Amino acid sequence: MTGWGQAAKIYLDRRIAAMIFLGFSSGLPFGVLADPLTAWLADAGVSKTTIGLFALVSLPFALKFLWAPVIDRVPMPVLGRVLGRRRSWIVFIQILLAGAIIGLGLTDPGADLFRTGLLSVVVAFLAASQDIALDAYRVEILNDDQLAAGTANWTFGWRIAQVGGAALGLIFADVFSWPMVFTGMAVFMGVGIVVILINPEPPKPSGEDAIERAAENFLKRDGHLSGGLARTAAKVYSAAAGPFVEFISNRRGWLAILALILLYKFGDAVLTVMKIPFFLEIGFTKTEIAGVTKFFGFGAIVIGGFLGGGLLAKTGIMRGLLISGILMGASNLIFIAQALAGNSLPMLTLTIAVENITTGMGTVAFVAYLSSLCNAAYTATQFALLTSFMALSRTVMSSGAGWLADHVDWISFFILTTLAAIPGLLLLMWMMRRYGAEPMRPSA
Repeated sequence: MTGWGQAAKIYLDRRIAAMIFLGFSSGLPFGVLADPLTAWLADAGVSKTTIGLFALVSLPFALKFLWAPVIDRVPMPVLGRVLGRRRSWIVFIQILLAGAIIGLGLTDPGADLFRTGLLSVVVAFLAASQDIALDAYRVEILNDDQLAAGTANWTFGWRIAQVGGAALGLIFADVFSWPMVFTGMAVFMGVGIVVILINPEPPKPSGEDAIERAAENFLKRDGHLSGGLARTAAKVYSAAAGPFVEFISNRRGWLAILALILLYKFGDAVLTVMKIPFFLEIGFTKTEIAGVTKFFGFGAIVIGGFLGGGLLAKTGIMRGLLISGILMGASNLIFIAQALAGNSLPMLTLTIAVENITTGMGTVAFVAYLSSLCNAAYTATQFALLTSFMALSRTVMSSGAGWLADHVDWISFFILTTLAAIPGLLLLMWMMRRYGAEPMRPSA
């Protein structure tokens, strides 16, 4: 009992408890841009091909590493002096994000699809920027012995917002207008703002000044640069180039690593884009979809997360990654049974249970793998880089899912999504044979 009491006590820390609400703020935009947006487009009569192309609005999540160094190192002009570097960026972005979500809801995709697409991209850009700032805050505000509990709370809050926000959006869309639905979701962004304001600014990460000094000394040596130019160039290098140079220099097979990040969840990403249009087409209401895929599915994906954690504890990261990937890819075949069964709620429940459990396992394994690749000196920017590559699979590479669904029947579509998972699994097996069954951790 003493051990359990000590383990539970850490969750009473204010900073760790805050991670639930900050994770909620991070997950809410995903709930906005996923099922509610897709259902809204379908209601407006937008074709499946165009709905599939709307996956491209999430492209900022794949490119956020490009402006991550700015948010990471540049202080806000006025707000920064009041709240500090991290909190000022977070509050500023969250206010803009709430306004953008409201603006998105005021568009009419049936009359002006371009404007809806443009505001969707703005929401995605601000949400990606929020993630950069929040990830840095999370890493810096928690002690080393608090990271596991803080991350667990963060993930729980993220899931509540992503699943609950999308579900409530679909349910309320059967009762209220879409502008009211999006405005309601925007109001919940205030949760993150309040939590950031009542929590402290983290200390400046150690190592930043040392990296800058090393770069500055190199530039000054032999007259490369001098004075202010050397200091400015050193700041730019330490913020922008350092994380990438370190990653490439200290990872064996770094190109294979990046390819694996692109391909590992490709089949799952293609399926996800067209999942809601498929359910709507075979006769389910938005409320039925929300009730099964979100409320029941939330429990299934949490169970999958626990199973994934247990699997990794027994097998190690790489073997667990392979087993989870095989199960995740094979789970797409359950949608064939759903297509044959048609409008059957019991079958829908089974379909969502299988998909979400395997997705939860794969997500835990994948995040553990990505975390193992980061150097502690560059965690925020390197994690942004790795998750950006992961987002490419969810955006650019899956944007043709709607076109594919328009040109084949649903059974053929789900077979093809299963086949799309195979290249990533083959690459992973090749990497395990060539580099070993442990992650290629950065050298000291």
